[in-house]
Amino acid sequence: MSEKEFRQEDSKVEVKGFEARYYDRLMDIITLGWYPKFIRKAIADIGLKPGECVLDFGAGTGRNALLMHEHIGDSGKITALEIGPEMQAQFKKNTAPYPNIELVDRRIDGPLPYENEYDVVFISFVLHGFVQELRGRIIQNAVRALKPGGRFAILDYNNFNVDEAAWYVRYAIRKVECPLAEDFIDRDTQAMLRPFGFDRFEERFYFKNYLRLLKAYKPS
Repeated sequence: MSEKEFRQEDSKVEVKGFEARYYDRLMDIITLGWYPKFIRKAIADIGLKPGECVLDFGAGTGRNALLMHEHIGDSGKITALEIGPEMQAQFKKNTAPYPNIELVDRRIDGPLPYENEYDVVFISFVLHGFVQELRGRIIQNAVRALKPGGRFAILDYNNFNVDEAAWYVRYAIRKVECPLAEDFIDRDTQAMLRPFGFDRFEERFYFKNYLRLLKAYKPS
């Protein structure tokens, strides 16, 4: 596939309406209770430490931020970027008890003011929903925001041959997901990151290796 076939309008990454208002509940129901356990495990695999500062790209309802807070504690900080009004409302409600979790109304594919500030930039099932040019802008924002030695933690689809995947995976990718998802899967994500200066990678795999946490480190 070529990114020339796609427009950002093909994306489903910006969740709205009913789906946004009940996002966490729908994810739990659709996955028969698997998703909460999975996301807890994946966030634990980031290796967050007490006192670390996290920049959360596309923060959603705050579920991920709350899980990350369990690791960084009250001495750390989470800056969460989210533009969806329904998601923002849930995020504020869910994270209200924690003053070190900040919600910012900013797009992740536009200019950001952060530079050498964060130990971790985290993005969960969002990067695949952008055309390749905008993925590059997001990656550039991440590397700029990270401290030297910091890590960009990308939780998303692994790279695999969709034609050879299990039938339910093919169905989900080609009938439920946006076309940009398969374009992302077809690309080498590590190769996508190297031109931006990331020089070391660690991976954790889930759901029969169809999903992956890729940690890319900014040079010290």
